[in-house]
Amino acid sequence: MARRPDGGGEDAGGLGERERDLLAVERRSWPGPGAKERAVRERLGLSPTRYYQLLNALLDDPRALAHDPVTVNRLRRVRDEKRGKR
Repeated sequence: MARRPDGGGEDAGGLGERERDLLAVERRSWPGPGAKERAVRERLGLSPTRYYQLLNALLDDPRALAHDPVTVNRLRRVRDEKRGKR
């Protein structure tokens, strides 16, 4: 397994551990307000703002689409809908 400068290992598709973890958080269903943000802080060690910055960039990465097309396409649709309302 190749190692990246940030310490995350890459999978066969080139997606690092951190990127896979971001997509895993988005795949889950969250019980109530604040639960997802709490999990992001505890499990990933990121502020919610940084988490969403990384996630937004990840949505444009073809490796993310190859790794989890259902989640990435869903998030792209949501993002596009929000942009259209602005």
